[in-house]
Amino acid sequence: MARTITDAAEAATELSKRFKRARSAVFFGGAGVSTASGIPDFRSVDGLYHQHFRYPPEEMLGHDFFVSHTEEFYDFYRERMICLSARPNRAHVKLAELEQEGSLAAVVTQNIDGLHQAAGSRVVHELHGSVHRNVCTRCGATYSAEWVLASEGVPHCEKCGGLVKPDVVLYGEQLDERVLLASVKAIASADLLVIGGTSLVVYPAAGLINYFSGNDIVVVNRDPTPADTSSDLVCACDIAAAFDF
Repeated sequence: MARTITDAAEAATELSKRFKRARSAVFFGGAGVSTASGIPDFRSVDGLYHQHFRYPPEEMLGHDFFVSHTEEFYDFYRERMICLSARPNRAHVKLAELEQEGSLAAVVTQNIDGLHQAAGSRVVHELHGSVHRNVCTRCGATYSAEWVLASEGVPHCEKCGGLVKPDVVLYGEQLDERVLLASVKAIASADLLVIGGTSLVVYPAAGLINYFSGNDIVVVNRDPTPADTSSDLVCACDIAAAFDF
C-alpha cells in the first residue's frame, strides 16, 4: 500500500529526495497545477464543471459545438479559457528549476495555459494544445491569444478570411500524434514519475501513465486518483506547497 502524506512540508521533503536520486524524472500534470495561479480546474467543487452556463462546459468544449455554435464557443473560450493575467506558481517555477538542474527530463501536461513555458520549462509536451496558438483552418496562419481576445465574434484570418480555430484538442478530436509519441517516450524512459494536479479521468491522456515502467511513482493531488493504489507515495496536499523546496 502506498504511503500517504497530508502535510505539504513533509511532501516537499520527500519530493526533493526523490528528484535528487532519480536518473530521469518526468512530471505528468493536469488542471490542479494551475489553480494556485488563479485558473480554475474542471472537476473540483469550485471547478468549471460545477458552474452554471447556458450549455454544459463539456458540450461547449466539444468539436461538434465549435462547428455548430462557433460564436457561442468563442464567447465561452474568451471568457473562461484564456487567462493572460495568470502567472506561474511555485509548482511551475520549481519544475523549471529542476529541469535546469538536470533533475527533470520533461513535463507532460494536459493544460493549455502555457504557464510551464512561462516559468522557464523548455521540454513541455502539451497533450491538449495551447491557447497561445490559434490557427487559420484555411491557410494555416497563426495568431496569438492576445489577437483572439481583441477580436470580436467569430475570428477570421487577416490573410485569407478563413476561420481561426484554437490549437487546442476539443472533446471529440484526436491528440496530436507527435506530441503523444514524445510523451510516451518520455514516460517510458523515466525512473521517477510524478503525477500532479490531475484526477486521471480524461482519456486517452490519463492512460499514458501506464507506459511508466520505472521504480518510483508519486501522486500529488488533493483528491484521490485511480493511480493512488499503485503508487509508492501519495501526497494529498496543495501541489504548489508540495513543490516549495
